[in-house]
Amino acid sequence: MNQQATSEPGLFVVTGGSRGIGAAVACLAARHYHVVILYRSGTAEAQRVVERIQGEGGRATAIQADVGDEAAVLDAYRQIDELGSMQVLVNNAGITGAAGKVDAVSFDTVSDVFRVNVVGAFVAAREAVRRMSTAHGGRGGVIINISSGAAQLGSPNNWVHYAATKGAIDTMTIGLAKEVASEGIRVNAVRPGLIATDIQNNRSAEQLSRMVAAIPMGRMGEAEEIAETVLWLASPAASYVTGAILDARGGL
Repeated sequence: MNQQATSEPGLFVVTGGSRGIGAAVACLAARHYHVVILYRSGTAEAQRVVERIQGEGGRATAIQADVGDEAAVLDAYRQIDELGSMQVLVNNAGITGAAGKVDAVSFDTVSDVFRVNVVGAFVAAREAVRRMSTAHGGRGGVIINISSGAAQLGSPNNWVHYAATKGAIDTMTIGLAKEVASEGIRVNAVRPGLIATDIQNNRSAEQLSRMVAAIPMGRMGEAEEIAETVLWLASPAASYVTGAILDARGGL
């Protein structure tokens, strides 16, 4: 039986939940779940998200963990196990690394971006499967990976290395979805486009203007709009959706 069908909601875990899309997802999810935020370094930001959720009558817990560090992830999951039964994982944590063309990007930048965005997401998903899968005695659940429109567009002259990690996330989503579909777990991804978060601070006003002009809807998206998409995928309304990669990028 899928865990969503139980009367008592489980834990909704969001990696990179202290700001941006992750924080928006956490705040929206807290209307229905006990939210657990994993964050790497933004302690003050994570605490503000927790306080906001608690102020609105929700339940939230923040756990410091660098998803690019397996030992830290395993320790975080041990703490999660003490809080209750995991129902949803949103693999949101990610970094872009320094912007630049491929011929200028450093080995360390590429290594760091893949370690966090791909290896970190893989380990977090692995641990979620070990807890959710009916083959492991779990009650099922949902995994939602946050990809990017860059996976298709390639992000030339800026973040080809970042785009490549999101292409890997898309592939992982499809493969894992097929692997655990019979074990009560749905796995999907959301590909946001240009979203008004702190990540855009690395772009010039001129570059942002050009990018917005290329979006058919004529504007950047809001983090809350991506959160709504994520929560739909997590809900029983999407009970027959798995292996899907949902574009939320204003038509770009």
